[in-house]
Formats: sequence, C-alpha cells, structure tokens
Amino acid sequence: MNTNQILIVDDEAGIRELLREILEDEGYQVRLAQNATEARAARGQGRPEMVLLDIWMPDTDGISLLKEWASAGLLTMPVVMMSGHGTIDTAVEATRIGAFDFLEKPIALQKLLATVKRALKRGEAEFHSDIGLSRLGKGALVTELKTRLEQVANLASPVLLLGEKGAGAEWCARFLHRAHTPFVAPETSTWLSEDPAAVLNQARDGVMFIPDISSLNRQEQKGLMFILGKLDKSNVRLICMASEPLPTLVEQGIFDDALFLALSGLTLSVPALREHREDVPDLANRMLAQYVETQEAPQRHFGVGALNALRNENWPGNLPQLANVVKTLALTSLNEEISTQEVSRVLAQFAPADVAPVMPGIPLDIPLREARDIFERAYFEHQIIKAGGNMSRVAENVGLERTHLYRKLKQLGLKFSRKGED
Repeated sequence: MNTNQILIVDDEAGIRELLREILEDEGYQVRLAQNATEARAARGQGRPEMVLLDIWMPDTDGISLLKEWASAGLLTMPVVMMSGHGTIDTAVEATRIGAFDFLEKPIALQKLLATVKRALKRGEAEFHSDIGLSRLGKGALVTELKTRLEQVANLASPVLLLGEKGAGAEWCARFLHRAHTPFVAPETSTWLSEDPAAVLNQARDGVMFIPDISSLNRQEQKGLMFILGKLDKSNVRLICMASEPLPTLVEQGIFDDALFLALSGLTLSVPALREHREDVPDLANRMLAQYVETQEAPQRHFGVGALNALRNENWPGNLPQLANVVKTLALTSLNEEISTQEVSRVLAQFAPADVAPVMPGIPLDIPLREARDIFERAYFEHQIIKAGGNMSRVAENVGLERTHLYRKLKQLGLKFSRKGED
C-alpha cells in the first residue's frame, strides 16, 4: 500500500471527490482543499508528497498560488497543474514557475496515474536525496558547474574541487556519487596518517570525499598518496577539495609536488556564495521553510526588503554562514514577516569586530612583503628556540622540507646551524 500523501486543490466538489476516490483506490493518502485559502492552510500543516492544483479557482488562481509558494520557498514538492481551459502559454508559464506537469480536464485515468507516479518519484529523489545541486542554487554559475560535473560524472579519475570553505564542495561530491554505493567523508584527516587502508576499504565501490587537502600535514599527504595508488583496486572514486592555492603551497615546500600533480589532472572551481548572490533569496527561503515545516520555528516569511538585504551581503562564510543567519532569524524574529531591520540586526551579530593586529609590533602601514618578512622572521626565530636549534625538529614542526627551510632562513637573513641533520 502507498503511504504517499497527495493534496488535491479544486473548487469543483465532483472533481475533488472523483480524484480522491481514484487515488485512494490506488492506496494513496489524500487531502482535499476547495480553494487557495484551504490549500495554504493544508500546506502550512505539513509538506504533501505532491499537489494536484486547479488553475481556475474563485479566490486565488492556481498560477498565483504556485508563484506564492515558489517565492516563499514552499515549492518543495512536485505540483501538477489541472485545467479544463488549458492553453500552451499557461502550461509553459506554470512549468517556468516550477510546476512538474500540466493535465487537461477531463483527465484520462491512465494519464493521471502515470503522471502521479512520475511526480512522486521525482519528488522523492529531490527531497530525500542529495543528488541535485539545488542546495547551491539555480543561477548561471551553479548551472554551469552542474553541466561540467555531468560531463565528468561517468569517469573514474580523481576530481580536485577548488573553492572557499563552505562554498559547497561536498554537494558537488555527492552529485558525482552513484546511488546505493558508499559515500565516505571523514570529518577529520588524522586517519590519513593512522590507517588509510581501513577507510579506503569502507569506500569500496563508492566515493571518498576529503575536504580541504591544503591543510594536510606531511604524514597525511603521504597517506593520501597511498590512497591514490589503491583507487583502481578498490574501485573508489576520490574527490578532494582545496581552499588554498596548491601551487603556492608546493612552491613554499608545504605541499608535496608529486601529490599535487597526481591530483590536479581534473579540476573544477566551486564559486563562492557572493559570486552567485542572485541565488541567496531562494536559498534563504528554502532554509526558512525547512524550519517552519519541521516546526522548529513558528510561521515565518521574508519580506522583499529582507531578501534584498541578504542578497547584498558579502557572505565570507558562504553557505554555513547563510544557514546560521536564517536559523537565527527564524527563531528570534518578533513578527511573522521578517523585516529588513531584523536582517540588519542579525547580520551585525555575525560581522567581524575590529581586532588588534595578530602580532603587536608589526606596523600596518607598510608594504605587505615587508610585514610578512617581519612576521616570518619572528616566527622562525621562535621555532628555532623552541626546538633548541635542532633543524630537523624545526622542519617537522613548521611542515617544511629541510632544504626549503634553509632557503627560507637565508632569505630572511637568519643565522642557523645544521644541528640535527642525519
């Protein structure tokens, strides 16, 4: 028996009851609404698996209700429009807004059941899985990224994703993940130096995602190189993300050049949220709707000015920062409509405070190169003293090969002995 709940919205009682009888005979659970007002109330009580929505209704027409749900982030289920006076233009408009399909009355039984089945299947895939990139948005940059990911989806080669933390690299990795196979994404990187083979075995026949390899130490980098050599045997696709420019880290001796070459054969850039800020209103609406639907927050919706304020923010923390701002607004706003003032209040709480220099004593009105040299000189002097002059230990502590360390110390004009060399 089906447990899918279908909302039927139609002002004609005979059609509502006929559709209910047909669908309940197929085992579906059905709710009824005779107009847009009742449909809004039903939607507010919870998300149906799909909606059959009549276009011509006395209070608010179906197209207007569809737009209303879409703008409020409530169009999280497939909606099939119905009309006895349908036109191609109306069907196109409904599809553009977000409708799944369009049925003309009188509706043939087999076409109704086939459409309902397809709609429910689509809705389940979009709502319960992470296959889509809808969590990143639908703008031009995200659409382009999706196209590039589709081009490489069936390959086995490792993928290196370049972008800021929180930009959505993991959702890209999940897009490349095949259903019913493992998706392994360890929260820390220590396993790379402790037991990479065990974690690799967990990902057998699936995908392994490693976030921010630019922060890996030398031992962890060796573990990653080991993983690369075992991918074919384990039938694992490796997807890594880097938030720092790896060529620069290679030049500085922080990142292994052979590992970089092995990983960079297939690279894609993930745009920061500020680069596709046109997606922010839709993302914010969807996040807010989730809190309302799960009853974590009371009924809320964004005002137009509030959405504009969110769109104009720079979002240095990307998607996690947006999610935190929306959650705070959902739980602490004083009115049902979230205002521009409420958004300004919360954004101010997340704004970085004016902070003192990290190292007092470094003048701030000098060229960057000079300031960096002052910091690095103090940093390496501290490390040499801390290691008792043992250069092997200094190299290990700072994450540099000894040859790179010696070159750096000479550049900074620091004196050192080769104490600790083998």
